[in-house]
Amino acid sequence: MNKKLKLWELNRLSPEEFSTQEKLPVVVVLDDIRSFENVGSVFRTSDAFNIQEIMLCGITPVPPHRDIHRTALGATETVSWSYASNALEAIVKLKAAGYTIYALEQAEKTIFLQHLKKRVDSHIALVFGNEVNGVNQAVIDQCDGVLEIPQFGTKHSLNVSVCVGVVLWECATLLNPALKED
Repeated sequence: MNKKLKLWELNRLSPEEFSTQEKLPVVVVLDDIRSFENVGSVFRTSDAFNIQEIMLCGITPVPPHRDIHRTALGATETVSWSYASNALEAIVKLKAAGYTIYALEQAEKTIFLQHLKKRVDSHIALVFGNEVNGVNQAVIDQCDGVLEIPQFGTKHSLNVSVCVGVVLWECATLLNPALKED
């Protein structure tokens, strides 16, 4: 039998321990996200993958807000975040700090997510766009590349919070020493 673990058996870090551990060198940039719940989900997922920071840009809602808190489940207190008036401002700051910037979008010239490993060693920023309009073209023009998650169904998009989860898992497998293949 394979017994399901109780919450207290998971040996999770305390918020204090979490704040002092080395972070995955990944910044998530949210470009004009409308949904409070999507923002909360991104915080929760970012906590799970121990990312460095979330940059909330433009109309993206910021904590504290009860609708963000409802899905974040406290992750707004553990994940570092900042606000920029627009994603272009955030990208300029990140490039100056040495980050490689990727937009997540469908474009003429994309890099499928599974090929990211050939292009990254550390310090990346990932730009995720508005639920309806995606990443602004002016932002894409300033990125170092465009990543795309291959899809095989009839729909041509994923919910932004699902997209963040898929991409952060790929980044974790590339950048987290505990998850690297032998």
